[in-house]
Amino acid sequence: MSIEDKRKINERKFTRWEDLPGSRKYWLEINGKHGWKARYVKEVNASEETVRFYQEIYDEHNSLVEVHEKFPIDKGHRAIKKEG
Repeated sequence: MSIEDKRKINERKFTRWEDLPGSRKYWLEINGKHGWKARYVKEVNASEETVRFYQEIYDEHNSLVEVHEKFPIDKGHRAIKKEG
């Protein structure tokens, strides 16, 4: 499969993306219960190969409260400490 084909698939699956030097970052946001949301983030290299995939959880105040890194190694859920 060509890089262009992989890119089209990623653009169809994820609603937003950002071009970075030598890579690209895609993300998709899903609204959850009580105003919370999940953001699925996929980072790829210049060949559109996945180098990192993780989930971010945001509360009703749009504050990041948890990250779950899934690829390349599933590190499980990591709570983000709130300051204050």
